[in-house]
Amino acid sequence: MHCPFCSAEDTKVIDSRLVAEGDQVRRRRECQGCKERFTTYEVAELLMPRVIKNNGVREPFDEAKLRAGLLRSLEKRPVGTEQIESAIAQIKHFLQATGEREVQSRMIGEQVMRALRGLDEVAYVRFASVYRSFKDLNEFRQEIDRLESREKE
Repeated sequence: MHCPFCSAEDTKVIDSRLVAEGDQVRRRRECQGCKERFTTYEVAELLMPRVIKNNGVREPFDEAKLRAGLLRSLEKRPVGTEQIESAIAQIKHFLQATGEREVQSRMIGEQVMRALRGLDEVAYVRFASVYRSFKDLNEFRQEIDRLESREKE
């Protein structure tokens, strides 16, 4: 690590601590040249896979799109922000855990539906209606029937 004050290459770690719920390491360093102290933060860089859209176009994973879709489905529903953030983290973790460089957008959609099913049934049906392009009321009924049959199991 180069010293931000004198650009010397020789710095020494004085103290290390976990921060941000253990997701970061805070390191207090001292430059061996000028003796100035500074703090660095270390985080694991976990790459998200690229997304292959239905039309074959590949694009980077966009967490903002994921969040927007969840929020749209959960609009005016009694689901807390912490629950939503937890669902986003679980979906991202699932995608990273696949170990794949690219995933089909369909896989992400299925994970969103699984998360919404656990958070709020109305939001789940809202999302499913758009995601699966429901054409009429019968398709809504079939999805609600499927949802109810899963609850009985």
